[in-house]
Amino acid sequence: MSPTDLVPTPTTAIAPFNATEFDRHVMGTYGRFPIALERGEGCRVWDTEGREYLDFVAGIATCTLGHAHPALVEAVTAQIQKLHHVSNLYYIPEQGELAQWLTANSCADRAFFCNSGAEANEAAIKLARKYGHTVLNIENPVILTANASFHGRTLATITATGQPKYQKNFNPLVPGFHYVPFNDFGALEDAIATLNQTQPQVAAILLEPLQGEGGVNPGDVAYFQQVRQLCDQHGILLILDEVQVGMGRTGKLWGYENLGIEPDIFTLAKGLAGGIPIGAMLCKESCNAFEPGDHASTF
Repeated sequence: MSPTDLVPTPTTAIAPFNATEFDRHVMGTYGRFPIALERGEGCRVWDTEGREYLDFVAGIATCTLGHAHPALVEAVTAQIQKLHHVSNLYYIPEQGELAQWLTANSCADRAFFCNSGAEANEAAIKLARKYGHTVLNIENPVILTANASFHGRTLATITATGQPKYQKNFNPLVPGFHYVPFNDFGALEDAIATLNQTQPQVAAILLEPLQGEGGVNPGDVAYFQQVRQLCDQHGILLILDEVQVGMGRTGKLWGYENLGIEPDIFTLAKGLAGGIPIGAMLCKESCNAFEPGDHASTF
């Protein structure tokens, strides 16, 4: 059998969509609406029955340019005709250009690229843990996160997520996380004082500038400025999850710009590539503890 034998033969007629067949073969991890979308243009999409919709979901905050935007179509087409994938074992010029743009337009100095928001947050968690070990000399680093937060669906990121409904039946969860109420500085101070009572344990605080899945809860400016000062006082890293709010979704390019602070680390995905899978973890040089072999991503 040759590799070409494994490629499905194109057909001129596409079979009508069959939801029963779909559900028979695809895992039922989503409660899907009875709509099968097949094409889009701008902010409108059409289903397999020809019905037209305004797309307010935007692929869950990913399609920043809408559907079939000529600039995005041109960029993707030009790249796929030139080179598909070579891995991070080699220099990728376009990756460097994107990293340069991101760091030039943010408080960050370095970028790590991956495939999704959960992966970006995983990278931030790993970086914070290594920083805790190697810089803060903490044996078992703890990361504080907020109640009603959402940071992803991997095992570490659902543990970081302060919502029990996402964690049900997936225990034992990853150790090293502690939850505090959002926008409650007194509770955050108390948690750090308790955890650091005998020896330092808190390596990082992971927050969303505006909570999305938790109910659209904006971060309080005074709270975040106090958190920044507290992190500086204790040498704790401040990580901001900008997967949903980054790329202009709060009126500014980054959510932290609305809060008058700068994070040590922040994460991106969703709207960063207009619907093409991507994630990014950005950090300041002062906390760039990763070395070759510490972290990686195939794509």
